[in-house]
Order: sequence, then C-alpha cells, then structure tokens
Amino acid sequence: MIEFNFQNIIFLDIETVPQYPDYQSVPDTFKKLWDKKAERLFDEQHKSPDEVYHKAGIFSEFGKIICVSVGYMYNNTLRVKSFYSDDNEAELLSSFADMIEKQYSKNLALTLCAHNGKEFDFPYLARRMLLNDIRIPTVLNVAGKKPWEINHIDTMELWKFGDYKNYTSLNLLTYIFDIPTPKDDIDGSMVCDVFYKDKDLDRIIRYCEKDVIAIAQLLRKYNYLALIPDANIEIV
Repeated sequence: MIEFNFQNIIFLDIETVPQYPDYQSVPDTFKKLWDKKAERLFDEQHKSPDEVYHKAGIFSEFGKIICVSVGYMYNNTLRVKSFYSDDNEAELLSSFADMIEKQYSKNLALTLCAHNGKEFDFPYLARRMLLNDIRIPTVLNVAGKKPWEINHIDTMELWKFGDYKNYTSLNLLTYIFDIPTPKDDIDGSMVCDVFYKDKDLDRIIRYCEKDVIAIAQLLRKYNYLALIPDANIEIV
C-alpha cells in the first residue's frame, strides 16, 4: 500500500437528495426525463418512476448536494468542518470551492480523499458546481489531466487492489478493520426521508461528518497507523 502524507489530504463526503421532495412535485418536462432514466435503470425491478424517485438523489442531473463535510490534519488533530444548506446548494458549493482553492494555492500537493469518490463524490461535486455556475477548484477539475496528474485518493479503489468486480461499502470496511461505524444512527438510504420528511438537516450533517472521520481512520489502517483518538478529533 502507498504511504500517504496525511498533512496533504482533505478527506470529504457528500450527502445528496432529489431536487424535489416527491415525484408529484417534479415539473412535467423534468419528470419525463426522469421517467426515461428510471425506466432504463430500474426496469428489472418492475417499479414505476414514481416508486424509485427517492433514488434520484444519487444522480447529479436529478439530485442536489445538501452537505459537504471535510476533514484535515492539523498537527495531530483531525479537524472536521461542514458546508451545508437546505435550500441554497450554490452557496454551500461556492464556500466549499473557495476553501479548496485557497488550500491548493498554499499546497500544490493537496489531495482529496473519499470512499468511492472517483465514481461518486468527485464527479458529482464537479457537475453540480458547473450547473450552479461555480468555477471548479483546480484539484477537483480532472478535464484534460493524465491519471498521474490527478490528486485523488479513493479508499474503495485502494481496497480493490486491481479487482474491479465488487463494490465494498465503507460500513463493511469499518467493521472488519474495527473502526467505529459511522452508520450507528442513519445510513445513506435514509437521508432523503430525514431531509424531506423529518426536516432534520443537523442529523444528516452529523452522519456526513462521521463518514469523513471513518474515511480518515480507514486510510490510516491502510498505512499501518494507529487510529486517531477521539480526543484528537475536533468538529469546527
């Protein structure tokens, strides 16, 4: 396993939901586009586009970001910070992008780390920034770059060791590595209901921050390092 310089890494996780609270609220033209997407992706489940609309949040064209949590090492402390909004995605993404770009200007070795980040978090962030007319931070913008020029770490990809057949959840990896689980309250399948029905964004933020901590701890395990003690984890 590669040995990483943890001082150069920003760990991150995002939480997403459908753009509308339910299928009936979706504008007609947009609804037709979702219908085509849903029929193609969920046809084998024999479910209608209405029945699977709660899954729209996993697609950047039909979803939106409500929280981005980040973690970074400051001396021996993992500091965790969240950018969030229940009604202004552009504002939270702009604040996040400004922070990332400022950090990159100070450290060209800055690297982003997420679990399944290359397939989900990183492209989702870039697409939603583009749709919100926000300039994509240099370290997140992979267009035209060669693979070795992209400063991204994916803890799921590292676990594959070249095996591309299987998805391995963060929850499973934290369990087998004996890392405190981030899924002790809710999991990703519950975020839509917690957001739209319970209207409890704070609960989602806490869940997102726990994921960030778990990702940092997992990468330490990959590098044969001791876990960061709770006393050295700070929510800022």
